[in-house]
Amino acid sequence: MDVNDFADSPTGTLVPIHGHDPRFGPWEHVAYVPEPLPTETPQLSAVTFNAVATARAALAALDSYARQLPNPGLLRRPTLRREAQSTSALEGTFAPLEDVFAADEDEEPSNSSMREVLNYVRSAEHAFTWTAEGRPLSVGLLIDLQKRLVRGTAADTEHAGKLREIQVMIGGARSARVRDARFVPRPPGLDLEHQMRDLVDWMGSDHRGLIDPVVAAGMAHYQFETLHPFNDGNGRIGRLLVVLHLMHTRTLVEPTLTVSPWFEARRADYYDRLLGVSTGGDWDSWIQFFAKGLAASATDTNRQLTDLLAIVVDLKGKVRAAGLRAEKAMQLVDFCLAQPIFTVRQVERHLAVTYARANGLVRQLVDAGVLRQYDTAAVYGREFTAPDVLAVLLR
Repeated sequence: MDVNDFADSPTGTLVPIHGHDPRFGPWEHVAYVPEPLPTETPQLSAVTFNAVATARAALAALDSYARQLPNPGLLRRPTLRREAQSTSALEGTFAPLEDVFAADEDEEPSNSSMREVLNYVRSAEHAFTWTAEGRPLSVGLLIDLQKRLVRGTAADTEHAGKLREIQVMIGGARSARVRDARFVPRPPGLDLEHQMRDLVDWMGSDHRGLIDPVVAAGMAHYQFETLHPFNDGNGRIGRLLVVLHLMHTRTLVEPTLTVSPWFEARRADYYDRLLGVSTGGDWDSWIQFFAKGLAASATDTNRQLTDLLAIVVDLKGKVRAAGLRAEKAMQLVDFCLAQPIFTVRQVERHLAVTYARANGLVRQLVDAGVLRQYDTAAVYGREFTAPDVLAVLLR
């Protein structure tokens, strides 16, 4: 971290830190402490305001469409898994998207990468329920989400479920010196806890009406990532916080938005724009980038939901054309959305029928051209999918 880059920062200050590295001996450096977020909109260009307006329109269109669906929860599940896979990839944990769609939440994952991805799914579902019930965002909620996120992973240590108690650095190799890091966030301690409480209070305060919700979500995301309050999981929780903030401001009611795929594809720009706020107070570039990301993500998700709903209507038409009028057959088509790759055992559990009945339903829908076997080489533990649904989700 080049001290000169932060020397004239209008958004924070540098504080001295020191410690002892068993490899290099004693060290001294500086860490960046952000100022509290302003209660008014930062100076933004006309181009950025236009980007914010476009994002608001795209989010409104997405939310309006999602709320018209007969069962928006069905479409929320695959979009959440897509977000889980992408937000984990941004932090260096990769699991193939098809494997994520096939994973059974009721079973223990076979590898650590899948465990981290499913932990995110469970954490997000808990957070969405919390927010939908009208409960306020709190530091306690964020701490609980971090504990859920790292459960059963290498980061599930005595530090899990706590604000960090050690100095950390960002963007440097694990073997590097502190001064070689790209960014060094503020020291741990009571001041970090106070700043986190200030952030949560800011997100729920009355001045929200003075700041557009898209701008406020971008500002809060910057502050969270800059404080870097946990030993692990800051990126994933920070991006989840974007959706929670939009729900809290009623900009979104249904949490179908997936933001991480767009940011993952622009990873270097994402980190550069965040850093630009710290080094030069460049809110304009960050908010413009953030708003473009929300607009593109909302538009993409809306298009995906529209295509999925059209496919479901078509598949149910095939079911009726095949003379399969049983309610369970229609429920199985809906299940294809919630679990795009599945086994007969999962159908048995979800539809609350016998294994023989579940197997018969799957076979009938295969014959009707609705389903096909996903892993064609398997004899036991076979997986099935609705290929048209899967194609849209992998697009």
